[in-house]
Amino acid sequence: MEGRITVAWRELRRGASMLRLRALVIGGPNGLDLGQLDTLELLVRRSRLRMSDLAEALRIDNSSATRAVARLVDAGLARREPSPGDARGVLVVATEQGVDRWVELSSRWGSAMKAMLATFDDGEQVALAHLLERLVISLDEWVNQQVDSGL
Repeated sequence: MEGRITVAWRELRRGASMLRLRALVIGGPNGLDLGQLDTLELLVRRSRLRMSDLAEALRIDNSSATRAVARLVDAGLARREPSPGDARGVLVVATEQGVDRWVELSSRWGSAMKAMLATFDDGEQVALAHLLERLVISLDEWVNQQVDSGL
């Protein structure tokens, strides 16, 4: 069973359909990569974030967060501003253009997910959501155990 799950996982991450899906939903000439999309989503949902909080929320290191933010800033989708009360701190904020882009991409993604899930009945959708949430929790627990044991 692990083999089937491993193949399905890989296909979800790297399969040809996933590449085309990303191009259809978030791509195009001014498309975002998945890291930029995740970063923009957090900025829109949480209003403004310190760089360290953004990195933690994205589960990436600070330098990766800095690169993702730099690309969004260059695209006019985010801006940096000084953190009140902390001369060294920087907050990152989605611009109006960034919010508009997120709304557009979120709508497209929602439509795509609705269409993909249309072949699942309500019970199957609930079960799928539950199992995916359990998989994420299991993944996090396993990784934390490995890190805690020094591996």
